[in-house]
Amino acid sequence: MKSLLIGIINIYQKTLSPDHGPFKDLHPNGFCKYYPSCSQYTKESIQKYGSFKGTLKGAYRVLRCNPCSQGGVDLP
Repeated sequence: MKSLLIGIINIYQKTLSPDHGPFKDLHPNGFCKYYPSCSQYTKESIQKYGSFKGTLKGAYRVLRCNPCSQGGVDLP
């Protein structure tokens, strides 16, 4: 299950992600207000904590990524 979820994130990063995909040159300083980006954070969380807990941590991170948050460095 871990490899399937990480594979889906890799596909997203290579195709649609504004920080990792083909449009990353439009945002030279990065698009995401957090470091690492939400998709990279989720991928690292899944690798570190497993499929269930890593996905929950990633979902919580995406929920925190809104116009009212300050962003910053947030490591899994």
